[in-house]
Amino acid sequence: MANTESALKEATTTIEGAIGAALVDYTSGMALGTIGGGKDLDLTVAAAGNTDVVRAKVRTMEHLGLKEDIEDILITLSSQYHLIRLLKGRGTSGLFLYLALDKQRANLAMARHQLRQIENTLEV
Repeated sequence: MANTESALKEATTTIEGAIGAALVDYTSGMALGTIGGGKDLDLTVAAAGNTDVVRAKVRTMEHLGLKEDIEDILITLSSQYHLIRLLKGRGTSGLFLYLALDKQRANLAMARHQLRQIENTLEV
């Protein structure tokens, strides 16, 4: 089992095109851990902002009466992909993994697959 730091490190070193990653508590909007990013991508700001995205989607699904689980949310920018993966394991309720990718270098399908594998090994 991987802890937060090692899981985030794995995400940024094994997923092609990764710019940065964070583990986020969407009940508070706080990043529990971050790696990467930089002057063009402040991961603590991204964590808080993407918390609003997750909350809005969860609320919309409740209003629609959808009894589905959100696997991930994709935001496509002109030069980046932002992938939000809600965690499902024991003790991870209210958490999501956030991954920013360089669109030119990333393989989105592989990134989703690898992020799912990282989720399966993550122990919070």
